[in-house]
Amino acid sequence: MKKIALIFWPEGGNVDEAGDKIAARFSDNEIIKVSVIHTTKEILNACNNWIIGGSTVGSHVWEDANDSNKWHAFFKLLDEVDTIGKIVAFYGLGDQVLYPDHFVDGLGVFQEEFEKRNIKIVGQWPAEGYEFTDSEGIKDGTFYGLALDQDSQEELTDQRIDQWLEIIKKEFN
Repeated sequence: MKKIALIFWPEGGNVDEAGDKIAARFSDNEIIKVSVIHTTKEILNACNNWIIGGSTVGSHVWEDANDSNKWHAFFKLLDEVDTIGKIVAFYGLGDQVLYPDHFVDGLGVFQEEFEKRNIKIVGQWPAEGYEFTDSEGIKDGTFYGLALDQDSQEELTDQRIDQWLEIIKKEFN
């Protein structure tokens, strides 16, 4: 398998912990886990496969394109990298009970940003088994990546990660 960069934000909390669970299912020589603020062109160039993880955040954060937004700085960095042959998969965390109108909205932002850079996106995930009212991270009943809810469905996380990794590992080879 080609080297994988698992890039996530924010540090600490559920996104970071889910990243640990995902990374633990690979050998150390297969994957490097790095926060978005520590991601470099060298890391992106060295890895042909990327796993990108984030959380549901308010739209004001995504729309704020100033340099304080960690993801916008990362998206600018992507423009400096040769993305030919790169493959990306997303995972997103949200709380479908407290934020049912914005569950894993961040997946939609990832989809948009990587799609406009013509990077191959894999790892779409069915919306069955979730209860929410709206999401920018879904199209035609399928999330743009793995949706995890550590607040309301923590008991399903490991099983969902295992099933999702079966899907993306085929694409990453």
